[in-house]
Amino acid sequence: MSFVKSILAAAVSIAIAPVVASAADLPDLGGKSVVVVTENAYPPLQFIDPKTGDQIGWEYDAMNEMAKRLNMKVEYQNTSWDAMIEAVSSGQYDIGMTGITIKEERKEKVDFSEPYMRSEMFMLVRGDEDRFSDAKSFAALNDGLVGAQAGTTPFYVAVYDVLDGNEQNPRIKLFETFGAQVQALRVGDVDLVLTDGTAGNGYVKSSDGALKLIGDPMGTEDFGFIFPKGSSLVPAINAAIEDMKADGTIDALNTKWFLDYELGK
Repeated sequence: MSFVKSILAAAVSIAIAPVVASAADLPDLGGKSVVVVTENAYPPLQFIDPKTGDQIGWEYDAMNEMAKRLNMKVEYQNTSWDAMIEAVSSGQYDIGMTGITIKEERKEKVDFSEPYMRSEMFMLVRGDEDRFSDAKSFAALNDGLVGAQAGTTPFYVAVYDVLDGNEQNPRIKLFETFGAQVQALRVGDVDLVLTDGTAGNGYVKSSDGALKLIGDPMGTEDFGFIFPKGSSLVPAINAAIEDMKADGTIDALNTKWFLDYELGK
């Protein structure tokens, strides 16, 4: 396997689905205005460009492309992860995007698009970490702290797959954003952050050796966009996702954000 292909395989595995629509068959939303909310703390999916201050990333490019194909106008707003699902569920926003894992319990509050990406979870640590190399050895490190966001997949993996099943375990430090977790890791306030390979590889490659991923993958996650229950946007977005998979746009976005951007091209 080539160097480029090996990085891409480690960074992200795309969920491939059968083609159900061609560009000519896509719904025309007639210029409908849609409010999309995100967190801007999950590179390379969505984040603030440190050089320009612009909102950029894989999800922005994908959403903008879908807006063109579906003839809709997108307005972006920001909120914290903790508030996002409830805010979308209540209809405050039309679509939510921030690398949201498709989970059955979340489907009770929001509708999901079909998966646009599949990712595996890894352990993100400081580059000089040598006290542990996997979940078992971290659990045995009695003073080791893990950063997490309450209610997220990494939080539950930390609780039940790494530690003792106690959601109030004092070894778990809670943060409002993923970016805050990574900053705490870098300065030594926590010793571990659980992340999908997508974001993890992005942080590692931009850290100049300050961060690394260790251990084997800890399961897979399918990412989807979220909507208020019963939203008429779901079939249109699904059709656009299928169309972008079929014509190679998804692959092009993966190359741009998981290879070219991370390698400084």
